[in-house]
Amino acid sequence: MNMKWKAGVTAALICFALGLTIWAGPGAWDAPAWAEKAGAAPRTGPVQNAGRGEAMQNLILKPVGRVIREGGRTTIEILPAYVQGLEGLADFSHIWVIYWFHKNDTPEQRAHLRVHPRGDPANPLTGVFATRSPVRPNLLGLSVCRLSSVQGNLLEVEDLDAFHDTPVVDLKPYLPEQDALSGIRTPPWVRHRSWSGEEGQGKGQY
Repeated sequence: MNMKWKAGVTAALICFALGLTIWAGPGAWDAPAWAEKAGAAPRTGPVQNAGRGEAMQNLILKPVGRVIREGGRTTIEILPAYVQGLEGLADFSHIWVIYWFHKNDTPEQRAHLRVHPRGDPANPLTGVFATRSPVRPNLLGLSVCRLSSVQGNLLEVEDLDAFHDTPVVDLKPYLPEQDALSGIRTPPWVRHRSWSGEEGQGKGQY
């Protein structure tokens, strides 16, 4: 076995070991008391793998604006490039705001797959996709808000549970015939209003 071939095999083994370390890493991170990391959740059923096409590749999200919280007022500032997209929005009283939990944008926070809903350890460990937890693989937040006014690229809103400078990813109008549903079923913890997290981002998400 020549030296070059040995060096190549050694390099390949090192890369493979590093790859395993990176892949397995989230399970080794310390989690807050109300959250559990990826790799710790038991598998409860068969996992289907339908293959990875173009739609399953990495996506790129670009903010369309940001949240401004000043003097007791909450405003969404839309970037100039997207102002034309606001045409007609002022005709609606309420809007959906989709934003990014930027304060949780770390590999550790994005590794959580189960949490105690609303930060309350008394609530059962629940998969993040069954909660509105601000720690999750993709840090998208969703809030329905009253739209008070639209002035140019500034939207004054009420009841938006997001920090100052939170990136806004998208806006959509609230449509009662589609968004107000009947015959809803929810688990008991949803009806028990408790909160043990930080004020300003995520309280309404749980």
